[in-house]
Amino acid sequence: MTGIPDFIREHGLDRMRIAGRKVGDGRDGDRVIPVFNPHTEQRIGSVPKATLDEVREAFETAHAFQPKLTRAERAGILQKAAAIIRERLDDVAGLITAESGLCLKDSLYEAGRVSDVLLFGANEVLKDDGQIFSCDLTPHGKKRRVYTQRSPLLGVISAITPFNHPMNQVAHKVVPSVATNNRMVLKPSEKVPFSAIFFADILYQAGLPPEMLSVVTGDPREIADELLTNPRVDLITFTGGVAIGKYIASKAGYRRVVLELGGNDPIIVMEDADLEEASSLAIQGSYKNSGQRCTAVKRMLVHEAVAGRFTEMVVEKTKAWKHGDPLDKASDMGTVIDEHAAMLFESRVKEAVGQGARLLAGNQRRGALYAPTVIDNVRPEMTVVREETFGPVSPIIRFRDIDEAIRISNGTAYGLSSAVCTNRLDHITRFVNELHVGTVNVREVPGYRLELTPFGGIKDSGLGYKEGVQEAMKSFTNLKTYSLPWA
Repeated sequence: MTGIPDFIREHGLDRMRIAGRKVGDGRDGDRVIPVFNPHTEQRIGSVPKATLDEVREAFETAHAFQPKLTRAERAGILQKAAAIIRERLDDVAGLITAESGLCLKDSLYEAGRVSDVLLFGANEVLKDDGQIFSCDLTPHGKKRRVYTQRSPLLGVISAITPFNHPMNQVAHKVVPSVATNNRMVLKPSEKVPFSAIFFADILYQAGLPPEMLSVVTGDPREIADELLTNPRVDLITFTGGVAIGKYIASKAGYRRVVLELGGNDPIIVMEDADLEEASSLAIQGSYKNSGQRCTAVKRMLVHEAVAGRFTEMVVEKTKAWKHGDPLDKASDMGTVIDEHAAMLFESRVKEAVGQGARLLAGNQRRGALYAPTVIDNVRPEMTVVREETFGPVSPIIRFRDIDEAIRISNGTAYGLSSAVCTNRLDHITRFVNELHVGTVNVREVPGYRLELTPFGGIKDSGLGYKEGVQEAMKSFTNLKTYSLPWA
């Protein structure tokens, strides 16, 4: 791959895509948003600040187009795009690393996940999504059958994605839209816009009618309300922070809203757990993707009988977790998204230590480079665990019994995912039934899932609607029933 700034210019990634057309100029003028490499702090390019007229044009163009792609055609486009991703893994990973600071290990993994999303979408397109109901099921029934079918939305989907998975979060919006013959206007995070534009280009190359996908870039303060209230919008899908999600819900009016918000996910380690396995899961869950996942381990809840040994193992493995230059193939972790985020983590850990927690490793910062960090003797009321700390911090909270573990786990505003380490079926059953979350993973990290399977949270983690290719395809369609005589 050529140098990233050259790659961005050569591929026109510094311009928006309105129905495939390159719009705006991210190279010159006042109306640009600069994008910086979090590790080197060097500017790698810029994107245009869309005007309201440009955003409105994107919605008008999308709404005027009525996709007529067959299932075979949609599947073919998605399959071809997946093949292009696999052919260009190094380009995709290099772009993700350059704009997000994620290490190459994480970026290559994300590129592979994007290919999976495309392939799952292609497979789902080929399945008939209708149902059949016989009507003579009761004494007063009739000899009829009721059928269902799903249709694209009448309006346009407005999608807003965050910085932490620059291309995979985009894929989870775009692929279900393509698979259901919908039209979408996407606004990626202004911190990581190039991966989204590159993904759109790959879909155009694979044969997607360009009117089915536009990518606009800009200042949320200028264009966010238009993305939420444009009369052509039928559904808003958003992944990001709680405060913005609640603002979207307040502005959306009579529109469908799918919100995938934050998490404060625990790993719960019971006294019978395999501590070697549990400690490895704990650090992977905490530090992969620089800890910047809504499903990252944000709290380590450990039974007091094994807390001492578990903590020693976590500290040992944390110190062996190599962090540094994201382009170093040996690095296990690169930077966080920017210096401001790293400073927030540093301050929360210092606050916890001032309140009685013990710093056992890390909390060292240089710019956006923040060391994997372990703190012990953490109490549930401390900010570092009461709020979502969206970075590589491992706070250890000790508990006496399963009742206290469940109470602490449920004691935050979030309800996304969780991990439990135990072999006792009675404990597993209680956790599955009593944890107020969307997912419980037994002897696995909270974030484990397939790109296909349902994913989402409750409470401040979302409205209960699920993402994952299958569920998103359902959300992005209108369901119609019809019935016929069946004598």
